[in-house]
Amino acid sequence: MDLKLQDKVALVTASTGGIGLAIARALAQEKATVIVNGRSAESVSRACEIITSTNPGARLQQLVADNGTAAGCEKTIKTHPELDILVNNLGIYESVDFFDCPDSRWQHLFEVNIFSGLRLGRHYLKCMLKRNSGRIVFISSESAVNPAPEMAHYNATKIVQLSLSRSMAELTKGTNVTVNSVLPGPTRTEGVEKFIKGLFPDMEYEAAEKRFMKENRPTSLLARLIRPEELAAAVTFLASPLGSAVNGESMKVDGGMIRSAV
Repeated sequence: MDLKLQDKVALVTASTGGIGLAIARALAQEKATVIVNGRSAESVSRACEIITSTNPGARLQQLVADNGTAAGCEKTIKTHPELDILVNNLGIYESVDFFDCPDSRWQHLFEVNIFSGLRLGRHYLKCMLKRNSGRIVFISSESAVNPAPEMAHYNATKIVQLSLSRSMAELTKGTNVTVNSVLPGPTRTEGVEKFIKGLFPDMEYEAAEKRFMKENRPTSLLARLIRPEELAAAVTFLASPLGSAVNGESMKVDGGMIRSAV
């Protein structure tokens, strides 16, 4: 299917690995010009090499900027004042006992997970509305509506993302701009693989993943981790002109883990 993304310019924050890299690769495959972003020149260059290894004609631009800071967002906006697509993928998480988690950790997660998307979204949404064209996608999490007790501060940032995304979408009424959120379920990134291997060191990885899902994520209908490329396909659709009727939504791509009919 042609998603009609040729000549579109897309920024995917934190796109040097995991979900972000998969989204950047999918957008590039659809012939969009993709701005690959990370905090170091080495990581950005390596991500571009990974993308071009399977897509030699990929149109990529490199952006070294820490969008988890105000200075990083300022650099991004100055370097790329206009975009067609913004994917707010940057996010961090950690497992911390609620009673042992100080204010500083809460503040840090809010700074990275919320303010990155807020600062970039505030600038690019205004530009998109003026041009009457554009897409913004927030990568949230199923933890926003299915919170894990060991990540209270992370869960909080993800529900705030949903509210922010919907508030921004309200400003697009009657235009050709959309703002949506995607709620991934447990996804097979390098970090998650390492975590599962640590839980079951004596098992082959595939068997360990099945055991992890059965014991720790028993409501998943997929019964396995989501692959980053599966998530990227949903994001790429939302970012395309074909996703024009989807606006202000929180789209679950969680493998059926959240037990809800809506």
